[in-house]
Amino acid sequence: MEIVRQSIESLLRNRLRSGLTMLGIVWGLVTVVLLLSYGSSLGREVLNGFLGLGNNVIMMWGGQTSMQAGGERSGKKIKFLDGDTEAVRDAVPFLTAVSSESDDGFSFKYGPKVINISTKAVELPYGGMRKLNVAEGRYFEAADFSEHRQVVIFGPHAAQKLFNGFPPVGESVQIEGHVFQVIGVLATKIQDSSNNGPDNENAFVPFGMMRLLRDERDPGSIVFQPSSPDLHVKAIQAVRSVLASRHHFDPKDDKATPTWDTVEDSQEIMQFSTALQLLLGIIGAMTLGVGGVGVMNIMLVSVTERTREIGLLKALGARRRDILTQFLLESLTLTFLAGIVGMILAVAVGYLIPPMPLYSDIYKTANHEGDIILRASPTIMLAAFGILGAVGVISGLLPAMRAARMDPVVALRHE
Repeated sequence: MEIVRQSIESLLRNRLRSGLTMLGIVWGLVTVVLLLSYGSSLGREVLNGFLGLGNNVIMMWGGQTSMQAGGERSGKKIKFLDGDTEAVRDAVPFLTAVSSESDDGFSFKYGPKVINISTKAVELPYGGMRKLNVAEGRYFEAADFSEHRQVVIFGPHAAQKLFNGFPPVGESVQIEGHVFQVIGVLATKIQDSSNNGPDNENAFVPFGMMRLLRDERDPGSIVFQPSSPDLHVKAIQAVRSVLASRHHFDPKDDKATPTWDTVEDSQEIMQFSTALQLLLGIIGAMTLGVGGVGVMNIMLVSVTERTREIGLLKALGARRRDILTQFLLESLTLTFLAGIVGMILAVAVGYLIPPMPLYSDIYKTANHEGDIILRASPTIMLAAFGILGAVGVISGLLPAMRAARMDPVVALRHE
């Protein structure tokens, strides 16, 4: 505490010099915090945009075999059949949800207006997997499927195109000439990735209605969700094995049933986000290092000015480590006093800078949802504090070592 007190007194005796040195630390720390906040926010929003498709969702389609199996030549086309989804659901216990899906464009008629809307026929578990959050009305319920109800849910943009702002819930529309009741409209969703168009532009009907609209019973794809992201590879292998036994192809033949593994994709996006934050952190640390050079400079000057004092201390019995500790602590005191100011300023600047548009202009979201917002999280502050500590130690170590190595006789003769 005595050394810290002396350090503060030394700073106050040279206010201009100390202030300019601290300014470099403050500027560098603000840069570090803002860059890390930017990288964190950008990575988070890009990941959330991708995960608009759903959490841990895997989609599998029928393809074409590339391996011989069971006496069959390669090149056989695989088309999913009625009952495949049920077989997967029964045979693979570690799947949280499984749903059939079929995509097609249907003619929708409301009053005199007729437009074509991309439509997905899905089963009940589909909404939970794919984040189909309803803003108006309700989502499908079990009775809609068991009683073969002719109901439809619209994405917000699809509803706007057909109804022109009129409240659609409770209204009746004609799909391919068949009357369907509108039971819900989805909330606007930020979605960077999709199969057959974003959910905002789609309509959704119970899967059984494909028998009425297209006279089809077979799913175009099977959508499933493992109980844990770590099981995504095992889940794909298990589902493919079930389908291989039903369609007589080699379970190792991934071309027989092409797959979109969003778990793997999201992990790659997270790696990109981490790499971006690391790059921005390095840039910020280099900026903070410039301030550290200023600290090193002022400490070297301080060592030169206090040469006789160092000689006296050594003559009175001070050891090398005592001198080293004193000057190192003085450097850290200067660094962390500037760091406290920098932290406060960085948080304030983060709140002063308005949100930077990323998705809000595209999806017309409210309250800047999907935009880059510079907010220093505790993790970012801790990382900045760690960088600051490293800069303080490195910038103070050389002057402290120089002071500790002084010969007391030579130091006392210094003019």
